[in-house]
Amino acid sequence: MTASTSASGHPALPTEAQIEDLVATFYARIRKDPELGPIFARVIGEDWTPHLKTMCNFWSSVMLTTGRYKGRPIPAHIKINEIEPQHFAHWLALFTATARELFAPPLAEAFIEKANRIAESFKLAFAFHAPDPNVWVPNMPPLVQP
Repeated sequence: MTASTSASGHPALPTEAQIEDLVATFYARIRKDPELGPIFARVIGEDWTPHLKTMCNFWSSVMLTTGRYKGRPIPAHIKINEIEPQHFAHWLALFTATARELFAPPLAEAFIEKANRIAESFKLAFAFHAPDPNVWVPNMPPLVQP
């Protein structure tokens, strides 16, 4: 049994209601977080309803392959100048804690595994667009060969 499979060996898949619970709980914590809250508040504003719906669609697409999310998350995040490498670790820590509090281990770990992969993709995208990629991905080989 891997971290992302149930005792029966089948993938641990959430219900749409569980995705909604995760999104609501996690982003309520983000809003209160002294490090991440101000960044999100500046970008999202007062009405979080559209963002939460987008995140439910995103996680439904990621976890259940529903195809409900049609956005392009990398370009949307690259333009947020306040995002720094340490924010990804903090975001992942909050996400991990939330998933583990809400779900049994197989489902929590399935969410966490996907979140880690997504965070790595984001960090690589940020590195590709950064003046100094090593700020984002230390010890990474050069993105462009000399």
